[in-house]
Amino acid sequence: MAHPSVAVNPRDARDGSDFYDRLPLFTRFTQLTDPSIYTPLPEGWVLGLADIVRSTAAIEAGGYKAVNTAAAAIIASVANALSDKDFPFVFGGDGANLALPPEDEDAGRQALAAAAAWVRDELGMHMRVALVPVAVVRANGLDVRVARFAPSPDVSYAMFTGGGLAWAEPQMKSGAFPVPAAAAGVRPDLTGLSCRFSEIEAQHGVILSLIVVPSGQGDPAAFAPWAERFLEVAESGSDAGRPVPAGGPVQRWPPAGFALEARAMRPVAGSRLMTRIALGVRTLAAHIIFKTGLKVGGFDPARYRRQLVENTDFRKFDDGLRMTLDCTPALADRLEALLASAAAAGLARYGVHRQSAALMTCFVPSPTRSDHVHFVDGATGGYAAAARTLKDKR
Repeated sequence: MAHPSVAVNPRDARDGSDFYDRLPLFTRFTQLTDPSIYTPLPEGWVLGLADIVRSTAAIEAGGYKAVNTAAAAIIASVANALSDKDFPFVFGGDGANLALPPEDEDAGRQALAAAAAWVRDELGMHMRVALVPVAVVRANGLDVRVARFAPSPDVSYAMFTGGGLAWAEPQMKSGAFPVPAAAAGVRPDLTGLSCRFSEIEAQHGVILSLIVVPSGQGDPAAFAPWAERFLEVAESGSDAGRPVPAGGPVQRWPPAGFALEARAMRPVAGSRLMTRIALGVRTLAAHIIFKTGLKVGGFDPARYRRQLVENTDFRKFDDGLRMTLDCTPALADRLEALLASAAAAGLARYGVHRQSAALMTCFVPSPTRSDHVHFVDGATGGYAAAARTLKDKR
């Protein structure tokens, strides 16, 4: 999932199978509030959407790590089916959204169906999946435009605007454009999917998950400058930071997500016991390497930890702003006051959720490559809980 280092003009990147590869890279997150930097998806593309049904019940039962794993499995399944070909995707905590060109639609459909079957068979949850043609979105007066944000030299994440995703999600939930789960026994390729790290305790006092979207009532052009000012408050000073410590998350053995990772692995010799033994040996070796700092072959644990922190996905735009912040209670109060003020002015709608720790779910195609991606969410509901409060406010 590496990206090119040369940025091009978005006007030169609107067509062709290499559309996404040729989009310019933006390295300052506040740039993403500017609608003019986004490029419309080419004709013929489709949106893939997935979410866990009744994720609230899983949260209340303490199973949010499994929910996050299911969401990341959607991305891992499609990425492996496309042989690491880059495509736009966004992790949403209890689901994921992505976009695919026409030539990858069939492979993407099969990967989505297989992932939904795995979530059903291995995690005991129901995942809704849909493929929505971008042409249908545009026929309803909306669009899907995309930009690429590079938090480090090694990875990039897609950002979306145009209202298309926000329109497509309720369509999926109503049963439109469905992708049925595959038959029992069909498994996706989830190579690289892991969730080995323990919960990441807040360093500043609060892990704040927030979702902010335009209200649809006031001047839509006013949302972008407001969002930029909000980000300046959220990310200025020493009261807030990324929800991953500089040295990376705490790693223990056996890892916190051992059982989930074992379920994601292809069975060893057709045996669950042999699969768990193989994973136990692999994770123990990794634990020793990280503890000792020993370089093995092309793997440098110190370099990997630095890349992990830099590559982490903790803020995004997908027709609105999503963030997971480690901040002081005072800053959390200030941010909520700003959000309430924007809501009262008819500028934005929002949902927030406070917790004391964060979760990390990883997709590492190869430990010796630098383009490993890491999704962060709040540990006790995160984005899913924030989305629920947003829905309640509506």
